[in-house]
Amino acid sequence: MTLTCGFIGLGLIGGSIARALKTIEDLHITNIAYDTNKKSITQAYEDGVIDELVSEINDSFGKCDYIFLCAPVRFNIENAKLVKKYLKPGAVLTDVGSVKGEMHKAIHDLGLDDSFIGGHPMAGSERVGYTNSKAKLVENAYYILTKTEKTDGRKLEEYRNLVTKIGALPLIIPYEKHDYITAAISHVPHVIASSLVNLVKDSDSPDEEMKMIAAGGFKDITRIASSSATMWQQICLSNAENISKLLQDYIDSLESIKQSIVERSSEDLTNFFDTARKYRDGFIDASRGPIKTANTIHVEIYDQPGTLAVVATVLAAKGINVKNVGIIHNREEETGSLRVELHDEKEMESAKVALEQYGYSVNIG
Repeated sequence: MTLTCGFIGLGLIGGSIARALKTIEDLHITNIAYDTNKKSITQAYEDGVIDELVSEINDSFGKCDYIFLCAPVRFNIENAKLVKKYLKPGAVLTDVGSVKGEMHKAIHDLGLDDSFIGGHPMAGSERVGYTNSKAKLVENAYYILTKTEKTDGRKLEEYRNLVTKIGALPLIIPYEKHDYITAAISHVPHVIASSLVNLVKDSDSPDEEMKMIAAGGFKDITRIASSSATMWQQICLSNAENISKLLQDYIDSLESIKQSIVERSSEDLTNFFDTARKYRDGFIDASRGPIKTANTIHVEIYDQPGTLAVVATVLAAKGINVKNVGIIHNREEETGSLRVELHDEKEMESAKVALEQYGYSVNIG
């Protein structure tokens, strides 16, 4: 079976989906792409990810069975208007945006309800652009599908099967519910992460001691603040009602815990942290969420000559390719913590097992 897929926008998500489609063994996929970043799509063509490059949104997309709109939310709306006249009968127009309300409204106004199925792979990275795309980015990630009142059941099932073939986990939910969920688990956390970074920046001394010492937990919970500013500006504008409501709930909760701290309320503070701990410990595999882990492990090591070399040798002997490594300096114990970043979740698990066999204490994340 053959499929032709078009990509309008080929950044991190579009590039990752295009790559993943090429890994499907029982389908012959032809990918067509347009992007304003000529360097990115040229690289994608040289990589064999894209088979045909186009310089504008034109009738080349009339060959496509699926057209993926992979630009920021509001650009997707404009691109839907441009590609509308080229859609062939039976083609599926989809997007990958993390906000669906505005898109569904625009699709309805364009009279494309029978062609459109919203899509949102709940995967991402603080790194942006095609150069950081990879097929495994969507692997084991939930891939939300949102239908319209005129969505054909057969088309929806075929799209669901395609999502399964690229290794993702399809989940069909109403677009209104999708926007509220993503506001809570993705959009508000990004706002909070950026606000925490700005808090430290504004509180730091002229010689930036806070910046120098910041590591461990602070770097982990603010990692997503390194994401694209333009993308998150558009997300906030497109999902403003849900984000503002949940932000107000969060502000109220901060006021409450602030009062507990001021009043030295031991019971309230214990309940606050314990409730969060229990709920957090009940989370399923974090790789399925919208905020991907960095595939890192923390290895407890003694401050002795050759320790780093031993860790590297153990991993090399197991054929594990290390992406990045660094020493966490802000420690209070005699042991240090080595932060090792791997290329994917499988290598992360393999590294943990290998090092634990040699007696190292290893934590994921």
